[in-house]
Amino acid sequence: MSDEPAVGLVVTGIGTVGADGFDFRTALGRHGYKYLPAASQYFLAAAKRALAQAGPDALEAVGPEERGAAVGTNSAAVALHHTMDRTVTTTGAGDLSPVTAPYFSINLFGSRLATEHDLKGFNLTFTSPRVAGLEALQTGQRALAAGRARRLLAGATEEALPDGEPGAGTSEAGAVALVLEPEPAARSRGVAALGRVGVRSFFLPPKAAASAEGAEQAAVLLRDALDALGHRPDRPLAVTAVLDGSPVGEAMAAALDEKALGGRALAGKPERVPAGAGALEPVARVAAALGAPEGHPHAVVTAAAEGNAAVCLITPGAASAVPDAPAGAEASAGSVQPMNGRRRASDR
Repeated sequence: MSDEPAVGLVVTGIGTVGADGFDFRTALGRHGYKYLPAASQYFLAAAKRALAQAGPDALEAVGPEERGAAVGTNSAAVALHHTMDRTVTTTGAGDLSPVTAPYFSINLFGSRLATEHDLKGFNLTFTSPRVAGLEALQTGQRALAAGRARRLLAGATEEALPDGEPGAGTSEAGAVALVLEPEPAARSRGVAALGRVGVRSFFLPPKAAASAEGAEQAAVLLRDALDALGHRPDRPLAVTAVLDGSPVGEAMAAALDEKALGGRALAGKPERVPAGAGALEPVARVAAALGAPEGHPHAVVTAAAEGNAAVCLITPGAASAVPDAPAGAEASAGSVQPMNGRRRASDR
């Protein structure tokens, strides 16, 4: 292991891929990718774009055992599982494709990424409803802080749900990948820090959310998360909330005002984005906040009907050179087309 401290993580590369018009031959190459599940293709392409922005030596500067990956998904395997089920019930398990059969395991969707980029530090998959992509960022950064790696590829990938599947009308399809590394490493390579991100996840029980005290309980959890992430109440905060209409989503939405958030000054009215049936939209909003002109810290808030919730605090651009988080806090490191409701972000 190198002596370079894995602290003060910054984002140095962002890659986004949408399903509309996606061609793996153009994005990845003509050979070796045809039989990969679409969600794996999307994340490989997003990672390729993120690494291109971060620079060719973003990973090569450290050994394979110092590189890690973390990806979140809710629906990457659903369409494949449907196909496999039909094969088994129609003609028998003997007709399953040996090329795609291993992907019955959700943990294999990131395996090709680890192989291509020699990521031997760790390779993690998260599936918590809606927050899986943010949990990938959170846990990946914790792993770097614990010395398990020095570089991190993290994000989310989704494939559209089959027709008739619950949530199919708001399917997400595409991927977002971020490259994170210690700020001194980025500075020594002459690469600009796009910003810092820090994530805090928590749980709001649906019954509690539906009660008369639901909004107040949500506000307490949000305040605690922002405090833990190092946000100072006197700093204006832009907020994007990716929420559904469940009791949990409504309680979280009701908690997003200056009074409920402990007197925090909000930079404008919180933007509420309809949540899709996956974990992609919150990470896409984080990427958009990182790519926006420098300004206020930005919080992306999301929650699922099941009670899973998370907050990502983004400090974009050069303003991230001085982290807000106090020692010991869980800190990290434009417009965007929603990746839900069958509306997919264009390739870029």
